[in-house]
Amino acid sequence: MKYDCLIIDDEIELANNTCEYLNLYGVNTFACYSKNDCEDFFKENDTSLVLLDINLSDGSGFEICKELRKDTDIPILFISARNTETDKIVALNIGGDDYIEKPYSLGVLLAKIKVILKRYGKVSSEKYDDGNLVVDYINKKVTIKNKEIKLTALEFKLLTYLINNKDKLVSKQELFDNVWNDKFTQDGTLNVHIRKIREQIEDDPNNPQYITTVWKEGYRFIGK
Repeated sequence: MKYDCLIIDDEIELANNTCEYLNLYGVNTFACYSKNDCEDFFKENDTSLVLLDINLSDGSGFEICKELRKDTDIPILFISARNTETDKIVALNIGGDDYIEKPYSLGVLLAKIKVILKRYGKVSSEKYDDGNLVVDYINKKVTIKNKEIKLTALEFKLLTYLINNKDKLVSKQELFDNVWNDKFTQDGTLNVHIRKIREQIEDDPNNPQYITTVWKEGYRFIGK
């Protein structure tokens, strides 16, 4: 699968919060928490941009940057609590495109990412629009047939996550981990939220065309 952004950071909560924020604003993002996770990611996936921490539990972001630069020229933005001039010089000299100090502003980070993706011709849309269903990621508005509908914050997150993974099977566990950030959410809770979204966006919620169920596996958003 091709993502807009890959986060490689062993601060799991920060990585997940950043990933969730970027996904909500239309930047299709995946998070890895180690050098090993990163290597596994690139075996089956690709990305247009990398956010890379320097200190990882099983290696160095500098090492990852050097490895990536052997095969790709995608933008690499270092994100680190290390703020010495030496670290910044090394990061830029080995192929980093920018150096962002932690703690960072999610809004500023989003703006930087969108500018870079646009510069490289890989900018994500700020909305989903198929002429029938429109989901505005910035203003968090959803309209169907030109009529605005009301979704709860959680329902909006759930719909946005499915759209950003359109045509892909998204497992229930993936939704629990990335939308609820809770591995112990029950199937029944998820089913209720999916049903409520379907009642708002589907012509026939019992015969859904947008959010289809893959029996015992999860859901798939069918892009138009």
